[in-house]
Amino acid sequence: MRSARQDSPNIIMIVSDDQGPWALGAAGNTEIRTPVIDALAAGGVRLSRFFCASPVCSPARASLLTARVPSQHGVHDYLDGPHAGAESTDYLAGMSTFTDALADAGYRLGLSGKWHLGASDVPRRGFVHWFALHGGGSSYDRALMYRDGLAVNVEGYLTDVIADDAISFIEDEADGDSPFFLAVNFTAPHKPFAGQHPEEYTALYRDCAFESCPQEAAHPWQQTLDGAPIGGEPDAREALIGYFAAVTAMDAAIGRILDSVRAQGIEGETVIVFTSDNGFNAGHHGIWGKGNGTFPINMYDESVLVPFIVSAPGRVPPGGVSDVLVSAYDFAPTLLDLVGLDPAPFEEGPGRRMADVLRGVGPEGHEDEERDVVVHTEYGPARMIRSAGRKYVHRYPFGPHEFYDLILDPGERRNLIDDDDRRGEIAAMRRRLAEWFDAHVHDTRRDGSRLPVTGAGQVAPLDDDPYLAFGAPAWDGCA
Repeated sequence: MRSARQDSPNIIMIVSDDQGPWALGAAGNTEIRTPVIDALAAGGVRLSRFFCASPVCSPARASLLTARVPSQHGVHDYLDGPHAGAESTDYLAGMSTFTDALADAGYRLGLSGKWHLGASDVPRRGFVHWFALHGGGSSYDRALMYRDGLAVNVEGYLTDVIADDAISFIEDEADGDSPFFLAVNFTAPHKPFAGQHPEEYTALYRDCAFESCPQEAAHPWQQTLDGAPIGGEPDAREALIGYFAAVTAMDAAIGRILDSVRAQGIEGETVIVFTSDNGFNAGHHGIWGKGNGTFPINMYDESVLVPFIVSAPGRVPPGGVSDVLVSAYDFAPTLLDLVGLDPAPFEEGPGRRMADVLRGVGPEGHEDEERDVVVHTEYGPARMIRSAGRKYVHRYPFGPHEFYDLILDPGERRNLIDDDDRRGEIAAMRRRLAEWFDAHVHDTRRDGSRLPVTGAGQVAPLDDDPYLAFGAPAWDGCA
């Protein structure tokens, strides 16, 4: 066992796919079964208000890695072009990522699962282990993966396949001379839902009332494909059973990964992070899907809030819950600070170290106190500013815009954008939103407010002709 690991702890970062905090027992859902993740939260710190930088997969993941917003890194929608081979592109080429910083500090890096940032067949710098999904999604019973650059067709339940690979990496690295970082990127609970998951998990929810996600009347902006919501399936109840089963099966797989950590005797020197790329509506607001579950794209809290839990023995106290607003662009500097590395290179943009929040110290001490009470999210021409009690959503160039009083209306049911009594508040948040993006976005080619992003996918980088980089909608129409 390495004696240096207390100074350079191992890191296991577990990322689910399309999971809001509402889909966790630790966050108050009494219907879903997540005993392993709940125990992880009890032994660490849970951030109840952690926001993705964009409510869709690829840009959200790019922001976690780079501490940049989409209008800085240029990934504005889920990637739908070539995922591997000569025609595929590494969308983060030339950009610093926190994994680069870990590699420079002597970490050995591993990836098990989803990548979805282009060139899935090419291991990135510092990765000694690369087991990456071909694209952004897959059937759960078989998948095309790339192991260290070579295509592999795998069969078996994909959640377990990813977990088995992660366990193999942990066992190989546990007694090495260097600390390791492992990204465990599940596809769960992303669709498909019905008929995809083991009976032992679906059986748990056959009689579930699903009061935690009531099926409201279809949102007027919800888009459909072949008569079903683009983010859902024709049978909503079967989809709910599948979604909940996917989460519980993933929870069990995480349990096996943590058992491996304990079996190797490295639990006390390993930081565990659990989060998701973006949130998800499973009937909430009458929507199935995330930000692109509607058009215009939505910024409801169910779409932009994600779970965030850190367990780090000796570094964070157990059982903590913080309501401080934190964003995915804060993740890279926060993680580096937590493990004793310099976060400053990842604070040149909007990201700030928030490790003191995890340590229980609180947000005090940051130079920019105003930064501590707001977060920002964007998806193409839709941008959000969110404070503890207010939310403003601006859609360039014509709207519709939204303003919510989250203290009086936490469910975002009353859009007050036309309320004369709120004009001063709205104007102030609108100015603050514009000033924030003006301060951080300097390349007009990457500025999402200028781009035709509709939630139908990004098929090419922005460098050649940004206006041709996005897919055309293939929706039937509104629900």
